[in-house]
Amino acid sequence: MLDTSEENRRRHLLDPHQPVWLFGYGSLIYKADFPFLERQPAFITGWARRFWQGSHDHRGTPEQPGRVVTLIESPGHRCDGMAYHITPDVFEHLDHREKNGYLRFRQTLTFADGNSADGLIYIASEDNAAFLGPAEEREIARHIAGSHGPSGSNRDYLVQLAQALRAMDAHDEHVFTIEHHLQDIAP
Repeated sequence: MLDTSEENRRRHLLDPHQPVWLFGYGSLIYKADFPFLERQPAFITGWARRFWQGSHDHRGTPEQPGRVVTLIESPGHRCDGMAYHITPDVFEHLDHREKNGYLRFRQTLTFADGNSADGLIYIASEDNAAFLGPAEEREIARHIAGSHGPSGSNRDYLVQLAQALRAMDAHDEHVFTIEHHLQDIAP
């Protein structure tokens, strides 16, 4: 397992007195297990959410990793998510939570009111050790159906993400297609 916690601490030296925006596009949308000053829907452009990252530590095991989302550069795409205004000390928890191949990057976030802000985002790029890569959406659903880890079933991760996106009135064809295929697979 690749632990990116230390690398993330070195990547962005943050002023401990200056709040930062964080963009969540996966479980960070529905599982805010950290303190925040403000939360609001936002989106980024040029990126597509994909179930191409392995999860050895949360929704799977080292022997049988689950599949969770990462972002893939994709001109013209819009990825909806949730933005959190947080104090930099929160990254100690978040860097541990997102340690399985995710690195922090700077990104412009756009809010529902049209305003934008500079923020940070976790992305697991294809050169990380846990990257599983593309697969047919039906095959991804089969993989998800059979994966379970310390944070629960991979199925729950997908279903909760799909529900959170619907609650935000956000459409993601990739997520919803996998969810549709998953419904045909017995729990």
